[in-house]
Amino acid sequence: MSDCIFCKIIAGEIPSKKIFEDDEMLAFHDITPQAPVHFLLIPRKHIRSIMELKKADADLLGRLFFKAQELAKELGCGEKGARFVINCKTDGGQTVDHLHIHILGGRSLGWPPG
Repeated sequence: MSDCIFCKIIAGEIPSKKIFEDDEMLAFHDITPQAPVHFLLIPRKHIRSIMELKKADADLLGRLFFKAQELAKELGCGEKGARFVINCKTDGGQTVDHLHIHILGGRSLGWPPG
């Protein structure tokens, strides 16, 4: 999508502080981190939100979550844990219409997230 900021990051049109990338996904540090560890993991395939997943996307979603936990461990969250968040649509707090997982850690995270 030409107007999607994450698609522009994938295309290299907007710089990002990359952590990982392969032919299916890209991980990069959040520009406004809410914890010492805060990065995003996005599929290269443009999927607007988790509510628009197709059955054919199930394997990709599994690989995204597996990579998310691998990267969280690599960034020091293996012992004490991390929070994995997918905001969905307006009421769910989604601000970019491209499926993405926020991974936050490195400190105790309260609940509710407020």
